[in-house]
This record gives sequence, structure tokens and C-alpha cells, in this order.
Amino acid sequence: MSLWMLFTTSFLVGFSGAMMPGPMLTATISESLRRGFRAGPLIVLGHGLIEGALVIALAAGIGPFLAAPGVTRIIALVGGSVLILMGLHMAFQGRKLQLDLPTKDPIADVTGPVLAGIWTSASNPYFFIWWATIGLSFITDARPSGAHAVGVFYAGHILSDLAWFSFIAWMAAKGRRFLPDRVFRSLVMVCGLCLVGLGAWFILA
Repeated sequence: MSLWMLFTTSFLVGFSGAMMPGPMLTATISESLRRGFRAGPLIVLGHGLIEGALVIALAAGIGPFLAAPGVTRIIALVGGSVLILMGLHMAFQGRKLQLDLPTKDPIADVTGPVLAGIWTSASNPYFFIWWATIGLSFITDARPSGAHAVGVFYAGHILSDLAWFSFIAWMAAKGRRFLPDRVFRSLVMVCGLCLVGLGAWFILA
């Protein structure tokens, strides 16, 4: 497979994970409603840090370990529990948020979304399952061509995440100007409850 073909296919297939409703989508909507468009790319940055580390680990041969039934169950239990805690926190905080709050800490406006991208990725069991199956097959094909081919695959994949979640962030940021605080708070609380539901589903599935 040529590098251009590898990049194109990884970009297109990347949408199979990016467009699937899940914790990262919920976090993108919630953060973008409050912080604006830049929250989307910053969440993808945090997500990309986790993915980059995972790509390196898979290229080093950790794929079969992640795919083991016992390991996937542990990931589901731990990840589901973290999502429930995150969702409860979001739902609780959503009761007193305001769209027009002044920025008190510019650093938090950057680190908050980045950390959200890290946590929603690391706590999502299906994130690891996707990489242990679909992602691993791409890395296996790319690895004989060298580390640069694996890098090309990663670049195509992360760009699909950036394109999709930037679009979601743009939509949320544009819509927030029409939202009264009451509706905004309700949306954040609903996003939090969705995370709770996803976490419970991961644990019970």
C-alpha cells in the first residue's frame, strides 16, 4: 500500500471511530458550549496524545494483550466507573454554569479541554477495542514499510478526528449565542447524564 493510499484510507476509516456517539462527543459539545470553538481542537489534542502513545505501544506488539477477554473486561469496568464519576460531576456543575461567565483562568480554558480529551479517551473501553482490532490491522500493514509509514497512518487518523470534532465544536459554539443560560445548563446536565449512562452500559454490557 502506497503512503498516499495509507493516509487516505486511515483518514476515511478514522471516521468510523470519530463519528460514533460516545464520551468524547459529549465532552466536545459541553466544552464548546462554554468555551467556544477552540475547545474542539484542544479536546482532539488530548485525544491525540493518548492515541499517539497507543500507536507506539501497538507497533511494539501490545495488541494481543489489549484484545484478551479478561483485559477488555477490566478496561470496561474501570473506564465505565470513570465515566460515571465524570458524568455526575458534569451534571452537578451544570446546575450553576453560565454562558457569559468571564474567563478567570486562561490556562484552565486550555488545559480543561485537553484533559477532557485525555480522560474521555482513556476511560472509553471501545476506544481500546477499536485500536486493538481496526487500528492494529492498519499498523500491522504499515509497520513493514517503516516507522514513517506508521506516522503517516497516525496523521491520517488524527486528522479525521480533528475534522469531525472541530465541526461539532463549531456547531455548538455557533448555537450557544442563541441559548439562554437555563437551556445551556440543561444541555450540560444532559451531557453529564449521558456519560453516566454510557459508563453504566460499559460496566453492565
